[in-house]
Amino acid sequence: MRFDRVIVVDWSAANLPTSATNRANSIWVGCHDAEGGIEWHHRTRAAAEAQIVTLIMAAREQGQRLLVGFDFAFGYPAGFAARLTGKAAAPAVWNWLAEAIRDDAENRNNRFDVASQINAAFPEGPGPFWSHPSGQHWPGLPFRRAGIDYAAMGLAEARAAEVAVPRAKSPWMLFNPGSVGSQSLLGLPMIHRLSQMPDVAVWPFDAPAAPVVIAEVYPSLLAGEVAILANAEGLTADQAQVRLLSRALFRLAGSDRLAPLFDAPPEAREEGWILGADHAPLLAEALRWD
Repeated sequence: MRFDRVIVVDWSAANLPTSATNRANSIWVGCHDAEGGIEWHHRTRAAAEAQIVTLIMAAREQGQRLLVGFDFAFGYPAGFAARLTGKAAAPAVWNWLAEAIRDDAENRNNRFDVASQINAAFPEGPGPFWSHPSGQHWPGLPFRRAGIDYAAMGLAEARAAEVAVPRAKSPWMLFNPGSVGSQSLLGLPMIHRLSQMPDVAVWPFDAPAAPVVIAEVYPSLLAGEVAILANAEGLTADQAQVRLLSRALFRLAGSDRLAPLFDAPPEAREEGWILGADHAPLLAEALRWD
């Protein structure tokens, strides 16, 4: 389970290009390899995806193994994929979203429309998706979680991954602090496109044996270390977390201690899983190595 380079991406669901000066809400790409680490920021999802594709292609041209982590949910609670697509498989949801989501070069997108459309397919609702900016109205998309009966829809409120990492939010929540639902709706079409590239595997749906492995990550597994670094160096939390997580994963890969992070329960085959969900202490330990 060795990789020559590790990339960690902090995604964004911004509706416009983010500020050129206030980079707290930008997309951050952190990279670590034998030569050290570097971070880049992007104001739009289109620009970030273009760089990620370039990095993947460069790794393949150089014969390197590459691990790429994205900080949004790669799947939904069991049963959702089959209801939406007829197939109990997360990649079917990626493909469906790749056709439904419109997301232009300036970050303008239709994610709330798509969430409303999906909710309409669950007449037992409201839901499963919920939350949107105050003052807006989206048919069939509740503003609050209250009143949503997930059991009636045959779904869980959270994936097994969120149960294992309680700080992680459910992918059904689309807005407000800590939410990841909008990032997933806008990120999964990209995961679909990247999965079509040669020599690319998306774990845990594929075995992590390909030259390029894409995985879901949760940088807040290193929340304490991130806060210390951000405060010490005046970094945004997003930049600090992609720096530290890419460094920790690269060090574990180089010491042959990365394999346990790829252990996942059976539910992960449909729902996805957070890489290293049960190994936060090991990630933190790797940052202390010289």
